[in-house]
Amino acid sequence: MGKKREFDDWDETDEFDELGRGEKKGWVPVLIAVVLILVIAGIGLGAKLYDKYSYSKEEMDLSEYYDIGQEWETALVVQDEVIEEKAVCRDGNFYLPLEFVQDNLNDKFYYDKHERLLLFTTPTQLYEIPVDSAAYMIAGQPQENGKVICVLQDEMPYVELDFVAQYADFLSEIYEQPNRIQLYVQGQTSLAATIKKDTAVRYQGGIKSDVLEYLSKGDKVYVLEEMETWSKVKTEDSVIGYVENKRLTGHADEEIVLSGAYVAPVYTSIRKDYAINMAWHQTTNTTANSGIDSMLANTKGINTISPTWFFLSDNQGGFTSIADQAYVDNMHARGIEVWALVDNFTNDVDIAQILSTTTNRKNLIANLVQTTMAYGIDGINVDFEQVPMEAGEDYVQFLRELSIPCRQNGIVLSVDNYVPTDYTAHYGRKEQGEVVDYFVIMGYDEHYSGSAQAGSVASIGYVKAGIENTLKDVPAHKVINGIPFYTRLWKIAGDVSSEAMSMSAAENYLAQNGVTATWDQETAQNFASFEADGATYQMWLEDTESIRAKLDLMSGYHLAGVAQWKLGLEKAEIWDVIAEYTSKAQSYIQTANPVEGQAPETPVIQEIETD
Repeated sequence: MGKKREFDDWDETDEFDELGRGEKKGWVPVLIAVVLILVIAGIGLGAKLYDKYSYSKEEMDLSEYYDIGQEWETALVVQDEVIEEKAVCRDGNFYLPLEFVQDNLNDKFYYDKHERLLLFTTPTQLYEIPVDSAAYMIAGQPQENGKVICVLQDEMPYVELDFVAQYADFLSEIYEQPNRIQLYVQGQTSLAATIKKDTAVRYQGGIKSDVLEYLSKGDKVYVLEEMETWSKVKTEDSVIGYVENKRLTGHADEEIVLSGAYVAPVYTSIRKDYAINMAWHQTTNTTANSGIDSMLANTKGINTISPTWFFLSDNQGGFTSIADQAYVDNMHARGIEVWALVDNFTNDVDIAQILSTTTNRKNLIANLVQTTMAYGIDGINVDFEQVPMEAGEDYVQFLRELSIPCRQNGIVLSVDNYVPTDYTAHYGRKEQGEVVDYFVIMGYDEHYSGSAQAGSVASIGYVKAGIENTLKDVPAHKVINGIPFYTRLWKIAGDVSSEAMSMSAAENYLAQNGVTATWDQETAQNFASFEADGATYQMWLEDTESIRAKLDLMSGYHLAGVAQWKLGLEKAEIWDVIAEYTSKAQSYIQTANPVEGQAPETPVIQEIETD
């Protein structure tokens, strides 16, 4: 084997044998291939790096961003959020969804789908606005708006933006391509910032996210949320997306203030300067009216009486009346006001049909007020029960409309309500409390004739919960709490049944059966239970002690007064207990009577001991 040649011995002039020359030529393509591989790998790596760190230029369609699928649809941006509801653009005018207006701007707008009327109610006037019309009526007088006020889209009502702006305090800006409305329904402080270098607003926080809008140096945005490297922002034309923090500068708070040009009118109400002591007088015919003197013979301190005189009689708002002029004159001579009760349950009527149609409501209201004034009756006591959930809004509208002529003519408007439950939330207690003079809690029927189990008519806990839940929505100076003058004798023999008894009848029944009732701390009532005829009989008595417990509880809430169902079922000594309560309430009422026209105080719910 020959000597291996050292690298240093190599010279470009050396001649190679044929084998040597062949080896050198083989290296060249290998070297080229390696270089090419490296170049390609470098290009690939560079492409990957570019792809990873370069900014996407893909743009999102703003119609898709705002979820606009129909030509008429207009996006709504409320405060700093794009909401699901859409406005309508028609003939260059913009219309807000009525439900949005009611929930956020002014709840006194109402739509009658039967007569295709938009109504707007103030304390003194009713606006009647036909669909697709620029003309409308205020208190029966023709008006002209210049633009169609109410339109229907898919049978849903929408109200013209500028018309709403006359009756609500909010800020609005309209932007195009696509159509969108920025609304501020309340003032707020926003963090403003300036764009310090041209950039893009992206759908999400990341350089690969689609571009929503391009911004230039000096543009302003509102910073909604600041994260580590990105901030959620809203542009001046209400596009909400993300911008890198390094593109923002000059952060400063900016206050967005509503104009305050519209001030909602106050629903003024009649407020007596004494504690109400109202007895319901159940009358079912004209003959019963003549018995009022004997009914009042053993009473003390009644200053208001509510005879059950008006009964809805048909589905067009008609009612029958057993009002009696001599009765009214008699009460006035005694210094007692008369608040005539109107009910929806004496006759078989469809209360939803009556309340949901403007013509029917107007018919009922006009005749109620006319009859009330003709007899010199002092007030109307509305006792509509079992109003279905779908008619809740119609019921509130009826009370708004009824309050107008009552307010104008000095007629006291009071409304009877069940103890608040989830099942009666549609009665609109808060709205009632705003428009009526007095809100009466029917603080009884905790257990009633159809109850599946025996129990108290009005336990102290039930009364307490009823008052406190009412005061969450209604100011205390409008609340009258109704108490029962009756109890129930329960019979449990497989099935559960009961019969209502007066106070005296209940006590006599127990005496005849040799049963003595004992005080039950939990209900704050005397309780009796005994066995007879193979059945269990139970009774939670309403008597002097139970009534006193209820009235003592009520005193702590500074209510407007007390009502009793019903006159004639009580024992005479009850009136002394009630007089003690009204004397306490009188003192508070005379020192805490607010100035008429001012907003009522926020009710304060107090902890009242029940033992």
